[in-house]
Amino acid sequence: MPPEKQAASRAGVLAALSAGHRVLAGGGSALDAVEAAIRVLEDDPTFNAGYGSALNADGKVEMDAALMDGQTLEVGAVAGLPGVRHPVSVARRLLREPEILLIGPGAHRFATERGAELCNPDEMIAPEQRAAFESHDTVGCVALDGQGHLVAGVSTGGLSGQRVGRVGDSPQPGCGFYAEDGVGAVALTGEGESIARMMVAARFMHRLPQQAPEDALREVLEAMRTRVGGTAGGIALTPGGQIGWWHNSPHMPVAYLHAGLERPHVYLQKTEEHHGG
Repeated sequence: MPPEKQAASRAGVLAALSAGHRVLAGGGSALDAVEAAIRVLEDDPTFNAGYGSALNADGKVEMDAALMDGQTLEVGAVAGLPGVRHPVSVARRLLREPEILLIGPGAHRFATERGAELCNPDEMIAPEQRAAFESHDTVGCVALDGQGHLVAGVSTGGLSGQRVGRVGDSPQPGCGFYAEDGVGAVALTGEGESIARMMVAARFMHRLPQQAPEDALREVLEAMRTRVGGTAGGIALTPGGQIGWWHNSPHMPVAYLHAGLERPHVYLQKTEEHHGG
């Protein structure tokens, strides 16, 4: 994270947190909260999701997104999706369908049929993306609502300069995300191929509840780096509301809030002292 983007990153995760928290504070569902938070991140070109997504080798945007409902274990995921404003909302529309993952033209056709907000694919390229390829990572959110339901969601534009059609960990359940009521929820960001090879989300879930979420994340991410290489980070929640987050990358902007906190907590890296929201 270059110094000039630190303030925008902090503000961005706080804005997303606020959107999700408003839903929960009003008695809404974790599913609505996660979608609301990720939509804010997709609108912010500071992050690699939605508007401002990384450009592939052809200079185009191909977006991936996913949601998982911990109550039903239903998954909605899209990959290689062009020409929509909010890929996470397309994933939301797929959540109750028998299919769990649609890609490319099929995903776009589904988005059109279900009334998702469409756009010219080039409208998702932010001005700074036109100037040069930049490296970003996935955004994600996890939430626990008043009914005890857990949800995880992710959204990404992939890797700068990636091969056309490349899909990383983000739309793959058990790799880039997972949620199950009574167990936990997790969302990952980082080097997608490494995360997928190690099935990081699944390995994390299998460590609960014997381990605290932060300890489990740290162990799985370090095992990934040792076994297949790569850097990554994750955010996690337990059914009791315990928060865990860890990363072995230089930075990972994180914001969180729960019933016991008066104000949001926001960080740019794990070693940073607490900054109030």
